[in-house]
Amino acid sequence: MGRRTVFFVSDQTGVTAETLGHSLMTQFEGLEFRAVTLPFVSTLDKAEEAVRRIDRTALEDGLRPIVFSTLVQDDLREVVRRSNGLCLDFFAAFVGPLEEELDTRSTHRTGRAHGIADPAMYSVRINATNFALANDDGVGGDYEHADLVLIGVSRCGKTPTCLYLALQYGVFAANYPLTEEDLESGHLPPRLEPFRSKLFALTIKPERLQQIRHERRPNSRYASAQQVRFELSAVEALIARHGIPSLDTTECSIEEIASRILNTTGIERRNRA
Repeated sequence: MGRRTVFFVSDQTGVTAETLGHSLMTQFEGLEFRAVTLPFVSTLDKAEEAVRRIDRTALEDGLRPIVFSTLVQDDLREVVRRSNGLCLDFFAAFVGPLEEELDTRSTHRTGRAHGIADPAMYSVRINATNFALANDDGVGGDYEHADLVLIGVSRCGKTPTCLYLALQYGVFAANYPLTEEDLESGHLPPRLEPFRSKLFALTIKPERLQQIRHERRPNSRYASAQQVRFELSAVEALIARHGIPSLDTTECSIEEIASRILNTTGIERRNRA
């Protein structure tokens, strides 16, 4: 089977269509997909243009594209359903049954999933993001106001995880890179000692860490197998000695890392009422 093109069609950013669609497509291993996002399809003209693009792709590929749609308006959804693609309409699948069960007509308002429905929560997420940036990689050090302090060796995923926790959940997360000096001492850095209850360690397999570091600094001591093995072994000993919860990030996405951390620590998710 040739490569299949997958369209994510939305009247807003396309984030919801991408998230749901990608979750479904990961169930089909060994197949190659080309993802195309068509955001802000909010008028009939734009819907018709989306259909022309889908149909053109079907002709060029010789295979009908897969179309994930989160369009809300009935007239736009009807246009896209006429395309020469396998149209999977999330709103048609779920809104109708919910209307029947709740005996209430949905508002059919666009942008509710990612709009600023709650300005206070949005403000929390912005403040959490600023906090993560100000306390990244050992800089800042405002651990007193942190919900969480991620520790680990360089390039194990601390910074992107902190930013995701902030943007998605409003969690105030700082991170501290354990240096060679820290690891040789076998003790927690003095700056972290008072905040031991907030610490969470990220670990990673040596082969994966060496690959990541080699891409950043090829043929350096920093990326050498010996250095990587020493750092990871020392980190594992440190977190075991102090009873710090940890997670191996080798085969985890940022989303999964963040969710596992919150599940383990019980930290509040501030993205919901």
